[in-house]
Amino acid sequence: MNRPAASTTATEISRLPASGGWHSTHYYYTFNRSRLADMPSERVAAGRDALIATLDPARDGGPLRLQTSIVSGAKADFGLMVLDRDPLVVDRVHQRLMAGPLGPAITPGYSFVSVTEISEYVMTAEQYGARLIAEGETEGSSVYQTKMKAYADRLVHMNKQRLTPDFPPYPNTCFYPMNKKRKVGENWFLLPMDQRMNLMGEHAKSGMAFAGKVQQLITVGLGFEDWEWGVTLWATNPEYLKEIVYHMRFDEASARYAEFGPFYASYICTPAEMLDHCLIGV
Repeated sequence: MNRPAASTTATEISRLPASGGWHSTHYYYTFNRSRLADMPSERVAAGRDALIATLDPARDGGPLRLQTSIVSGAKADFGLMVLDRDPLVVDRVHQRLMAGPLGPAITPGYSFVSVTEISEYVMTAEQYGARLIAEGETEGSSVYQTKMKAYADRLVHMNKQRLTPDFPPYPNTCFYPMNKKRKVGENWFLLPMDQRMNLMGEHAKSGMAFAGKVQQLITVGLGFEDWEWGVTLWATNPEYLKEIVYHMRFDEASARYAEFGPFYASYICTPAEMLDHCLIGV
């Protein structure tokens, strides 16, 4: 769920990303069934209420974005995606969860700390204009001007969504971390910028085939995490998650230069629905 931004205090300014983006953290947790079995039913009921309140996206003092999901498989029981301008507001969700009545029965399994960004491979309006000319358009022509305006308008929306994203109304999601290789003969960071731009352009075109089916957000973990980027996908159908990942792995940017970490597939829900699914206090 999305909520409006609150005013920023002077203390918080030093923690704001200079780009104007947000801090983002993915969390994954498992319930400790042995600890739950030892808890009185009254404490479990109180724990449910406290957890639901902590994960309420609209609560006062909460983060700007907070999404709960049920995780498939044995890697975790549930996951959170939390974004805010202040990293301590993001982390406070985790601390409140662990300090609550159910905290002793909740085991953190994985997290990924990152910030939102506008990729260096997104063409500026000037670069887009140069590409139009290279493709045969005449600078200043009516067609050139129409295409330039359309791209400039689209760029404003795209960059806003990259820096201060809204969660799409899709019920299926997947997260995974990734790196670009530094191997001999496959070192992404030694490629010329124009070559990297071309490879990422090809990669982006592959993703465009899933418009209306899948939405993607790339956050950067450089300086924050062991992995360089985090990829969050939302889909209208879980099968589209499989299809887009498979389809895009044939692009050279992935096939030759990408390394992937663990995948967490999950299903968007309310905190109460997650607790019901996990049979906590029901």
